[in-house]
Amino acid sequence: MSVTKSTEGAVAVKLDLMSPPESAKKLENKDSTFLDESPSESPGLKKTKGITVIQALIHLVKGNMGTGILGLSLAVKNAGILMGPLSLLVMGLIACHCMHILVRCAQRFCKRLNKPFMDYGDTVMHGLEASPSAWLQNHAHWGRHIVSFFLIVTQLGFCCVYIVFLADNLKQVVEAVNSTTNNCHSNETVILTPTMDSRLYMLSFLPLLVLLVFIRNLRILTIFSMLANISMLVSLVIITQYITQEIPDPSRLPLVASWKTYPLFFGTAIFSFESIGVVLPLENKMKNARHFPAILSLGMSIVTSLYISIATLGYLRFGDDIKASISLNLPNCWLYQSVKLLYIAGILCTYALQFYVPAEIIIPFAISQVSTRWALPLDLSIRLAMVCLTCE
Repeated sequence: MSVTKSTEGAVAVKLDLMSPPESAKKLENKDSTFLDESPSESPGLKKTKGITVIQALIHLVKGNMGTGILGLSLAVKNAGILMGPLSLLVMGLIACHCMHILVRCAQRFCKRLNKPFMDYGDTVMHGLEASPSAWLQNHAHWGRHIVSFFLIVTQLGFCCVYIVFLADNLKQVVEAVNSTTNNCHSNETVILTPTMDSRLYMLSFLPLLVLLVFIRNLRILTIFSMLANISMLVSLVIITQYITQEIPDPSRLPLVASWKTYPLFFGTAIFSFESIGVVLPLENKMKNARHFPAILSLGMSIVTSLYISIATLGYLRFGDDIKASISLNLPNCWLYQSVKLLYIAGILCTYALQFYVPAEIIIPFAISQVSTRWALPLDLSIRLAMVCLTCE
């Protein structure tokens, strides 16, 4: 009898050892709770190092706050005092909604493929592979290459615009320095003193830009993004303080402008919402990516509200006299000239954040082709070459 019991116990132990563990059963079940978690919550996918919620918000706001906001008042003129702000609101909502779709798709593929993060190329490729079209499934890898190419072109294009902005604004400040006064109520014509060519000003920024792009850590770049946000916020406060004085009767302005000028509004407004390229890199670098959708909504709400406020007030204040950049409508005194200097500092710090996206696409592929010994020299060389390319 005891022999029979011991035999049954041995068989039970053997069967128990042969059965898969409970965790393995959960992994095999496609409907398990494991697959319903966000990537940051999945076992083995939690990031011990990464950027915090506040750092992600700072980068997201900074990714949007570029040179485009200065031209939004002219954009509203091309759309109308009613149509312009409404269009900006709609575009902000659509941009935020599309960013949420992008993040959800990336997180879903992370869970399905058990990967810690997804970049733009991977998200597009796996999205095409999951499509019902056999042709798209067979050519999914081309989607990855096309998206990566356009991301590189777009982000480096932003960097080129930033360099032109830096050079032109510094040139304007230097040339007007002799006629700049402390009287901010004077309407005297500014006499500019010609100085060196704009290309030489671009060259003068090159060493600073190279040092900035050599920073490869988003956590360190948070410091520069914070400085950029502060400098731009101060400059926008100074601009707002001026444009809210003596606002004329708004009834003189058209509610809806001609449809022929609306494309000009659309181009400037689209350029202003320039953070789409940094969304997934920020989400990938967060310690806890499940908080990113809330950060995305908050950041885009701040940016859209700021855009609508500055654009509308600028057009109300200057009307048809509004210039391509609202900073050009400011008096030629040191207080308002400081707006340009503050914006120069902000854009200088922003350059590194926009540069981060194409660098993350190009450099990992390049260094994978060489030995570890040459990885760092090649990394820095590519960064240097890309900065020089944007300065040409």
